[in-house]
Amino acid sequence: MRIGILGLGRIGAFHAETLSGLDAVDSLVLTDPFADAAKSAAERFGGEVVDSPEALLSAGVDGIVVAAATDAHPALILAGVEAGIPVFCEKPVAKAMSEGVRVLRAVEGSGVPIQIGYNRRFDTGFVAARAAVQACELGKLHTVRSTTLDPAPPPAAYIAASGGIFRDCSVHDFDIIRWVTGREVTEVYAVGGNRGADYIKEAGDADTTGAILTLDDGTIAVVSNSRHNARGYDVRMELHGFQDSIAVGLEDKLPLRSVEPGVTFPGGTPHDFFMDRFAAAYRAELTAFTEVVAGTRTSPCTIADALEAGWIAEACTLSLHEHRPVTIEEVRQA
Repeated sequence: MRIGILGLGRIGAFHAETLSGLDAVDSLVLTDPFADAAKSAAERFGGEVVDSPEALLSAGVDGIVVAAATDAHPALILAGVEAGIPVFCEKPVAKAMSEGVRVLRAVEGSGVPIQIGYNRRFDTGFVAARAAVQACELGKLHTVRSTTLDPAPPPAAYIAASGGIFRDCSVHDFDIIRWVTGREVTEVYAVGGNRGADYIKEAGDADTTGAILTLDDGTIAVVSNSRHNARGYDVRMELHGFQDSIAVGLEDKLPLRSVEPGVTFPGGTPHDFFMDRFAAAYRAELTAFTEVVAGTRTSPCTIADALEAGWIAEACTLSLHEHRPVTIEEVRQA
């Protein structure tokens, strides 16, 4: 098949490399507002460069991958759907939930499949955790812990446009908690602090946060995030039930150092970047999209799925700013 990629920055170029190595993909069509970015990707991974999204959509592509800036996501999703072309779009659907809801309503009933990029759903550890929950191996859950710690904060310009740590970073934890447990979040309480880069505080954001999520069956989920984790990129999940407990990410490249006598685990080189930690998951995610394009699989992460994680992020942002518990229903109705 022939796949178009809109946006050839860091993640778009990474997707171009991944797609170029998939057996199902015969050719790529690339476009980016910065022509040199598209040209560089074409030189490295192959593909035809065109000068606009309109040219790409008329270039005979079977599916499109949207890796452009967040502000462009809604228009590009809608353009793909209008052209009848299956769409893969990196999260989020839109910068604001109100616009995301408008996109959802606009594409409902179109019959054009749309997949939103939440790569942890394709990580083997998280897949195994979900299977264990579905098979009732843990018994009833009572506690979930989910962690995302970045080795260093992104640049100031990125922070200013990100919408905040809950919408940009924690949202991955929110999505995977829903997906692994099969439960919905009903209420949140969030806290945050600034102990590092001044420009994060100046942007009105926190660099380290914690959130308590109450799930609809009474399970408590604890989410921990930080822009500062000098030892590496740390993504983990623990699930504790009345019969058993399991962990995702407890492996030799875990960026933690034990101080227990005689303990040498973990002994590997710590993960230092999300593309390192989730390289296989990204490949599985885009392989799934080729199956969506081929019509052999339904979307594994719909716009509606992505918006649910977004509502949790909205609730946590409000909770942080107002120092109080916030229900998901409250932010939906705002």
